[in-house]
Amino acid sequence: MFVSTYAGAVAGIDAVKVTVEVNLTGGGLGLYLVGLPDNAVKESEQRIRAAFENTGRKMSGRKVVVNLAPADLRKEGAGFDLPIAVGILAAMSEVSGELLPTTMFAGELSLDGTLRPVRGVLPLAVKARDEGLRRLVVPAENAAEAAVVEGVEVYGLHSLGEVIALLNGERRFDATVPVDAEATLASQSAYAEDFADVKGQTAVKRALEIAAAGGHNVLMIGAPGSGKTMLARRMPTILPPLSVEEALETTKIHSVAGKLGAERGLLSQRPFRAPHHMTSQVALIGGGQSPQPGEVSLAHNGVLFLDELPEFGRSVLEVLRQPLEDKKIVVSRARYSVEYPANFTLVAAMNPCPCGYYNHPTKECTCPPGAVHRYMGRISGPLLDRIDLQVEVTPVAIGEISQVRPSEPSAAIRERVIRAREVQAERFREVPGVHTNAMMNARMLREFCPLDQVARELLERAMVRLDLSARAYDRIVKVARTIADLEGTADIGAAHLAEAINYRSLDRGSCCLLYTSPSPRDGLLSR
Repeated sequence: MFVSTYAGAVAGIDAVKVTVEVNLTGGGLGLYLVGLPDNAVKESEQRIRAAFENTGRKMSGRKVVVNLAPADLRKEGAGFDLPIAVGILAAMSEVSGELLPTTMFAGELSLDGTLRPVRGVLPLAVKARDEGLRRLVVPAENAAEAAVVEGVEVYGLHSLGEVIALLNGERRFDATVPVDAEATLASQSAYAEDFADVKGQTAVKRALEIAAAGGHNVLMIGAPGSGKTMLARRMPTILPPLSVEEALETTKIHSVAGKLGAERGLLSQRPFRAPHHMTSQVALIGGGQSPQPGEVSLAHNGVLFLDELPEFGRSVLEVLRQPLEDKKIVVSRARYSVEYPANFTLVAAMNPCPCGYYNHPTKECTCPPGAVHRYMGRISGPLLDRIDLQVEVTPVAIGEISQVRPSEPSAAIRERVIRAREVQAERFREVPGVHTNAMMNARMLREFCPLDQVARELLERAMVRLDLSARAYDRIVKVARTIADLEGTADIGAAHLAEAINYRSLDRGSCCLLYTSPSPRDGLLSR
């Protein structure tokens, strides 16, 4: 007897429909799995046999051939347990095949027949809807995640016995109530951190506001305890709220990586990822023998925070160069090639020297001669070129720390950021895939960022004096465009460019200027 059911295989952050074909023949014994299964799929035979026995059923005594089509697509993971088991039961006439043509299954079977959660259920739900299937049967722990997708009924069940009862109509099960995406996202404003907790650091807050408004990358340099990590962790609180499309895409990435809990259906806050400096290239970028999203993709639509930047391996930092430019990462291996989105805001922090107190106002640096330049040399020029804002974080005076009056709250800063993002949304409404000033290419710079004669001369003098690269030129103009957007100005003026240029003090031609730069509002090159 021949029966087919539907499952799904995750490729990148999307899914491919897999047809599970089961055929029972009279000659021979045993279960044969074909269709390029990996070891986890091959081992499903033993889990299925034990689950059948512990739920009062026996595997067919005849030869069972299971084909996972398309046969040239590698099938990975234990999520194929349930569709294979259902197909075998239908071929044995243990369950009705009436609902199978309109149902997709996903789930791992334990030996006692209960269902265990699997990764990537959200992409499967999207694929089921797009393929016109009416329902998706998943483990109960995955139900909230799958219910984010409208247009498909999601049944979160606890055991193989409940799946059999559903298919045979023996029991009535209610579909999981779909998640109200708009209501979920509306509740995202409750953050544990707030910029009101940060005393002083007005110039750094200004830089982070610019970074949030234009999607720019930022590097903070300061002594230990000056507040770099505290400031970075509050960066998501001033970013605009996630749109429904952004939330779905971000949730898909975390679903594929297995980072969603049983109660989390839709990510409602922008992600904040802070990997340790011992992180490997694969953990940061993604990939592996069974490809998974890395930290740069888990930070998609959010913030990637790299603390103690020079302590990361040189090769690890260099792999950031391509995703910082392209906003995506393509992992290519001999067996596969997958693409993950990586549109994140990089926030990095570092000490000015190995001991941390170079040019500190009250503490003496103990580093030997040349140590500062060697320490700075751990970060390559091409990577620094891709960081738009490089700001000093000076220690806060005791008088400011003891102030009772709170600083400006995140909500006030976020309002200005949202207004600036609305200006950019209108500017790029005819340009697909571009949402912020940081994403502009050379043609867009000419169109949206014209400079008058005074501004051009100012920028040319800065390029020569600070020995800046052509990439730094473009990024200065982008930052100036964002500063003008925050002020509600249509044209980029010399003051906007002056502030943007003052954020390039760590470029290779101006490393010696560390801790000597004036406030961004004091004017350009007054030093």
